[in-house]
Amino acid sequence: MRIIKTSLVLLVATQLQAQNDTTWQGSMNEPAALPLDSILQRIDRNNLSLQSYALKAEGFKYSADAATAWMAPMVGLGTFMTPYPGQEVMEGRDKGSLMLQIEQSIPNKAKQNARKAYIASQSAGTLAGRDITLNDLKAQAKSLYYSWLVAKQRIGVLQQNQRIMEMMQKIEEVRYPYNQSQLSGVYRAGAKVEENRNMMRMQEGEIARARAWLNSLMNLPGNAMWQIDTVWVPDFIPASDYDTAHLAIARKDVKKMDQDIQTMELNIASMQMEKKPDFKVRFDHMYPLGKMMPQAYSIMGMVSIPIVPWASKMYKSETRAMQYNVQAMQKERASMLQETQGMLYGMQYEIQSMQQRIHALEDKVIPTLRKSLDAAFVNYQENKLQLPVVMDAWEALTMMQLNVLDEKQKRYQMIVDYEKELYR
Repeated sequence: MRIIKTSLVLLVATQLQAQNDTTWQGSMNEPAALPLDSILQRIDRNNLSLQSYALKAEGFKYSADAATAWMAPMVGLGTFMTPYPGQEVMEGRDKGSLMLQIEQSIPNKAKQNARKAYIASQSAGTLAGRDITLNDLKAQAKSLYYSWLVAKQRIGVLQQNQRIMEMMQKIEEVRYPYNQSQLSGVYRAGAKVEENRNMMRMQEGEIARARAWLNSLMNLPGNAMWQIDTVWVPDFIPASDYDTAHLAIARKDVKKMDQDIQTMELNIASMQMEKKPDFKVRFDHMYPLGKMMPQAYSIMGMVSIPIVPWASKMYKSETRAMQYNVQAMQKERASMLQETQGMLYGMQYEIQSMQQRIHALEDKVIPTLRKSLDAAFVNYQENKLQLPVVMDAWEALTMMQLNVLDEKQKRYQMIVDYEKELYR
């Protein structure tokens, strides 16, 4: 009887190994792996929302060129000193004149250059905003990539444990005709096998979701097929220094704020130029309606006087308001850097603590549970243990392995949040 049972167990193991070989050979036809760096580069190059920033920045350049344009000349045609109908005209000169008028505004060049510099600086601010959006998209892509990676690892764990449960199911089916197992054990093992398959299907759905989302970020068709590099493992490399000066260089939002401050200062300089005068030239030409009057003309040059109190109040008050806004932005910048410094230290310690917990589970808890399952399975093969005891050991190992992968995904997300905050 022992020889028969041993032969049956070996037959079951051989069949399962053949199934695994077939599955492995099918996986050789999978699409090529795409590393994370390549995905991030494609997002930087092809993402549609990022492309809009370059167009907006180019638009500011043309707006800056438009700031140096002159106003179009004004041309008028009408009468000059013409009497109303019914009036008695004593002399030919009293008939008035037909007047042609041409007027041209001449802007102050210093004003135009200051306005041009202010508008052109908004182009750099727009590109700085692109860096912030790119950092957010990269963080989103990393989260999707890591969730895909962990899902593949979960499938690997479930497939490995699936083989054990299928083997126990086969053994129960073989033993049942010899009254060495119960029918309930066969059903229970079959239920666990199907439950395990459903968990794998769930992870496959997570992979499909991550792939479709990453395709949209890379401006690819949503159903484009490719794989990730499952050999690569994310690693946490903390920054060497959290000094506010280094953070000001690394963080994209601080660069954006610096650019906004510079733009505001250029706007202040442009507003201060309002105290300079503008000019205007007008030429009038009169065609007399009476034959005794000569043709006449008038040339007039005009200049504005913006320093008078009722006019200077506008640009002086506006300049003062913008200066206060610049001071407020500088305070916000300093506060942002200070808060980020403390936040990054806290995130670093949390990630390192999580890594220690994961190592403890992988190095101590999981090996112990695996030895427990191996020992229980050996006794089960020798018919010294019942199926429920082995299934309990199998469930304990499976749940612990999945819990460790859950902790890894949390750690990966912590790394994503850390890098996003460091380079925000």
